[in-house]
Amino acid sequence: MARLAGSDGKTTALAILKQSRKLIARHGYAAVSMRMIAEAVGVQAGALYQYHSTKQQLLVSLMRDHMEKLLEAWQKEVNIQDSPAQELARFVHFHIRYNITRPDEIFIAYMELRALEPEGFKLIEKLRGEYEAILKTIISRGMKQGQFDCEDAHVGTMAILAMLTGVNTWYRSGGRLSQSKIQDMYAKMILRSVGCKEPNRRLPT
Repeated sequence: MARLAGSDGKTTALAILKQSRKLIARHGYAAVSMRMIAEAVGVQAGALYQYHSTKQQLLVSLMRDHMEKLLEAWQKEVNIQDSPAQELARFVHFHIRYNITRPDEIFIAYMELRALEPEGFKLIEKLRGEYEAILKTIISRGMKQGQFDCEDAHVGTMAILAMLTGVNTWYRSGGRLSQSKIQDMYAKMILRSVGCKEPNRRLPT
């Protein structure tokens, strides 16, 4: 199968990521072959190796791309004037809003960690650690300022991330509650969970 007419290297590279993401989210990493991805993209199997030398490298690229874009997107949300409560609410809204439209990325990011080899796992864990550190810093700041009553910032971070990531497992567009309503509800629940002194204060959306 020839390369798609009119396509260039960047277009092909993006198509490889897009199609491999879809296939791995649907069938699982172990069941997807490079040939399957090539057929979905519309190139010969050998052409994929010009972009990714192994299927493992492709998986790492998918996870790295997701985490780097997530971290970059958060930086655009930051408001240095936020109180800890406002920043935590902003983080909750951001996390749900950003990830709810990326179900394939979230599935791969969590379910295929087990498929990573040591070198790739180390890289992805570093990026995940950077994201976790954002939330941990928010909680720690709230504790130091006496706005949060939380026993442990790390435990609180892990619990909140698990709670937020779980939204992707049940949320369906067009359901009883709007996405914005869910974001508001989660922000209030999470503020209460860290013992926020002002859980009903007007918060960013």
